[in-house]
Amino acid sequence: MKILRTTAALIALALPAHAATDIHEVTSPGGITAWLVEDHNIPFTALELRFRGGTALDPEGQRGAVNLMTATLEEGAGDLDAQGFAQARDALAARFGFDSSADAIAVSAQMLTENRDQAVDLLRSALVDPTFDPNAVNRVRGQVLSNLASAAQDPESIAALTFQHDAYGDHPYGTDSSGTLDSVKALTPEQLAAVHKAAMARDNVYVAAAGDITPEQLGALLDTLLGDLPATATAPPGAATWQADRGTHVVDFPTPQAVVRFGQPGLDVQDPDFMAAFVANEILGGGRFTARLMDELRSKRGLTYGAYSQLATMDLADFVAGQFASDNDKTAEAVGLVRDQWAKIAKDGVTQPELDAAKTYLTGAYPLRFDGNGPIASILVGMQMQGFPIDYPKNRNALIEALTLDDVNRVAAELYDPAKLHFVVVGRPTGLDAH
Repeated sequence: MKILRTTAALIALALPAHAATDIHEVTSPGGITAWLVEDHNIPFTALELRFRGGTALDPEGQRGAVNLMTATLEEGAGDLDAQGFAQARDALAARFGFDSSADAIAVSAQMLTENRDQAVDLLRSALVDPTFDPNAVNRVRGQVLSNLASAAQDPESIAALTFQHDAYGDHPYGTDSSGTLDSVKALTPEQLAAVHKAAMARDNVYVAAAGDITPEQLGALLDTLLGDLPATATAPPGAATWQADRGTHVVDFPTPQAVVRFGQPGLDVQDPDFMAAFVANEILGGGRFTARLMDELRSKRGLTYGAYSQLATMDLADFVAGQFASDNDKTAEAVGLVRDQWAKIAKDGVTQPELDAAKTYLTGAYPLRFDGNGPIASILVGMQMQGFPIDYPKNRNALIEALTLDDVNRVAAELYDPAKLHFVVVGRPTGLDAH
């Protein structure tokens, strides 16, 4: 259910101009690399870690292991139980976050300068020496099982998971990263300990920091925090191959509004045509009311509160994905309109006024998305994972401005393919046959 979290939204979230010239690459004495934006105005540092591989590294027959392991990291570490760990963290006024997605295990930390050393030591215990106490594992397992049971009755979750499976079958991208009721019930603390060592290592970690810390201090911090992790992580699975056809998959579900997911194969974020595709998608399915899907489905006809599309770029697959919800008796019309717009942008492209407006929005609005060291650190680590150079923020707007109408229309014609557009509809739509 988390497959759509890793998207090309990073492109829209480049650093504001004042920070773009101050990104430093830091290498610790032990050889761990990080990107840093220094800001000594507030005695506070944000740290972001990403371990590449994420839930795709679940061992065979242990779906949900990485998710459960990640959720249990702060439920006891070193000589502290879950309550002791929480009390120690709160006493330091530190904040830690642990999450997993299809491509990464994410660790976030915010700490005051005066407590930084102690906070790093505490975080290190969670990363290097988690206890996976059976009582804590069972408590967190119960939460995961409750979430799975709720998701099975939620039309949005059903649509997302059905779309994933239609697109990627039995590949990890095609199954629920949280696991199944049976697989999660069967996981043992010993299995979580094993997957921890396999999924969190020095060779698959990416690090970024922003705030009140110097390069020298960050280098020492990296070795303290990560130096005792295993040297190498387990290898990821092979590429995920798109398997969905042009058809419409209707999942019967008693809800007054049908939930719709749709998509087709996409292109890699490092493809030379990606920026043109990104701008084309902003015109087709961006969040503005002038975007074509929003205009056609909501503004003109009132079929939905919102219709969107995005370029989803993942480690092992790339696709264009979209979504909307509509009354059951209006869903067929809405699906037809999406297909029409898909064909129209491929055949006729976009107009110069649309391109100009998209450029203005994309180059002007992005600094407003930043509200502190935490978002900056998160974007820096995402840039590393997606292979952007350290000077990308300086050049990002120029790349958009340089695009011509011919560039965008050529790429739109190559990318958008109505013959490959697949729909999943969860509800009881009228006049819409599965095919």
